[in-house]
Parts: sequence; structure tokens; C-alpha cells
Amino acid sequence: MSEKTKQMKELIRNSHNLVVFSGAGLSAESGIPTYRGAGGLWSKYDPSKYADIQYFNQDPSYYWRFFKEERYPVIKAARPNKAHEAMVRLEQQGTLFQVITQNIDGLHQEAGQRKVCELHGNTRRIICLECNRSYHMDEVYRGLEKILPPLCSCGGLLKPDVVLFGEPLPQEALNTAWQATRECDTFLVVGSSLVVNPAAQIPLLAKQNGSLLLIINIDTTPLDEMADLVIHCPASEVLMEI
Repeated sequence: MSEKTKQMKELIRNSHNLVVFSGAGLSAESGIPTYRGAGGLWSKYDPSKYADIQYFNQDPSYYWRFFKEERYPVIKAARPNKAHEAMVRLEQQGTLFQVITQNIDGLHQEAGQRKVCELHGNTRRIICLECNRSYHMDEVYRGLEKILPPLCSCGGLLKPDVVLFGEPLPQEALNTAWQATRECDTFLVVGSSLVVNPAAQIPLLAKQNGSLLLIINIDTTPLDEMADLVIHCPASEVLMEI
């Protein structure tokens, strides 16, 4: 165990209210590509089309082709990794009292995490834009061979329950995140580049409120200099040690 990992373990052990803030780097260890950088989704698909609400409203078939060819097979095959499992154990021990995630893959819940605040939604849920009926992604995927874009039984357009560019973050999730951040004494960032706002402002609020700020991420982040401890390493390696 490295010296930094020992330090982080001690800080987390002494924590009474730990909040974890997770990002795409965590899911990358489960085989889900990140968005930026070499091999990221944005190098293969134009985010101004597949991830923008205005374009979705103009041509929803573009997103649903992406969902059929890329999103669904990847999410379906992904499994929680060792870092997810370690967080579940921290929750069971009473140390971790809230996960705030930017991820939309549902892997935290699949691992057994109970308190998960999803800032950007969950791609496993599909909603009707007319009647708000909810479907599971498996049900919608099976129908994509017959009709694209998929429609609700009421005839309304279906959309993944995720936040696209041009949409606000869900207020209930934001309220949960802000409250947990104000109450925590230790705030642990796991696998987030901390460049996507307004979510990236949440760790900053934690630090301003006097919380310890710990970061585990392969690459540097804009908040590294103000963090109390930073480890540039895959999350699973560090969290399993902790």
C-alpha cells in the first residue's frame, strides 16, 4: 500500500459523514467508454447531435440509432467493478452516507448501493415525453427493430431519462446533493474530471464548507491544488486497499 493510500485510508476511517462523488472514470473500469479523450464516445459520435436536447427533438432517430448500436450493448454487458463493491462495503460499515454520481449507467445500484443521487439521470429508464410513463431499457430495445424512434403506448415520443445538453439538472437530485455536501466532513471524488458544470461545483462547495476534499482520478483535475489529498490511480486499486 502506497503512503498516499495509507493517508487516505486513515482520513476515511476517521470520517463520520463521507460523501462520494463519482464520474465516468469509475465506469471506465467496467468497460464503459468515457466521453472525452482518445477512444471516448465524442470521438465517434457528435455530442452536438446525440447528446443535445434540441437535436433530439429535431431528429430523435439519431440518438436511438446510437442507443441501439452503442449505448445499450455496452450498458447491458457492464458489471460493477471492485471500486463499486468497495463503496458498498463503506456504506454497510456506516462510513459512507451518500453517493452523488454523474454516471448514468446504474452500476452503483446494481452493486447494491442504497443511497445514490443521480445528477444526470439513468439510461436504464426510458420515459414518455407525453404521459411520463416509464419503461425499462430492455423493453424499449426489443422494439427498436420494429420502429425507430420508439413510441409510448400513448403515441408519445420516448426519451432516455438522462440529462442532455440544453436541459437542467433535476432539482430533486440537486437538492439532495447540496444537502449531503453541506453536511459531510469528508468529500471523496472518484473518477471525475471535474470539468462538467454545474456538477463540478459540488466538490468546491464541500471544500468551502470546511470538508476534507480527497480525489482519486487517473488524470489531473482543476481542483487538485486545493484538495487535501490526491491520488492519480484507477479507483478500484485504491478503494479496495481502503
